[in-house]
Amino acid sequence: MAIKVENLTKKFNDRIVLDNISFSVDDGEILAIVGFSGSGKSTVLKLITGLLEPDGGVITTDNNGEIAMVFQYSALFDSLNVFDNITFALQERKEFKGKYSEEELKEMVAKKLETVGLKNIEQKFPYELSGGMQKRVSFARAIMTEPSLILYDEPTAGLDPVASTIIEDYIVRLRNETNSTAIVVTHQFSTIKRCADKVIMLYNGNIVFEGTPAELELGNTPYTKQFMDASPEGPMKINI
Repeated sequence: MAIKVENLTKKFNDRIVLDNISFSVDDGEILAIVGFSGSGKSTVLKLITGLLEPDGGVITTDNNGEIAMVFQYSALFDSLNVFDNITFALQERKEFKGKYSEEELKEMVAKKLETVGLKNIEQKFPYELSGGMQKRVSFARAIMTEPSLILYDEPTAGLDPVASTIIEDYIVRLRNETNSTAIVVTHQFSTIKRCADKVIMLYNGNIVFEGTPAELELGNTPYTKQFMDASPEGPMKINI
């Protein structure tokens, strides 16, 4: 079991964002978390990484404990080139600082870039890259510390359909090549269908669906039907 979430609860002031939810992800699985805006998807990721403290419940990860996060809009440092962005954790975190020589870092960066289909861009800055390339650089940065769990927050946000497909394929490729587990927060069914082994849907602080992408697509419950139809009509009320 890569990660187990038990009775997780989170409140912001008087609003309950997550209400006693439980789920687990097996080693090597990709879990998609879906739901309309404001359903608590990104909050789950922040609780797993420790960016937020839960109000209740337990999150258990495997013995490695190394977790990487890929943010919605890459979150690369504009003032750093690709090499320094990718090696940031290895150069700044005390457990890695000074562990690798410059030549070793260069070799590691080249290999990680090759894994995400890029090469010879180490000296470029983020503004010189397309949105899809920036996203792939953020993937390379995420896997530099050999994480056992990778969290993706809306990984295809702002990308065109072709670029989205490329990113979706790399999510699966990284799982296969790094033997990692992944949790993907997404709105896009293409991402769910191409990447996920299983899906949970959040609404009003609760898990209202848990199953496979194929079961989600069938729309056999009022919640899954509304999600697949992208309809404002249904049990889930949308506030915009």
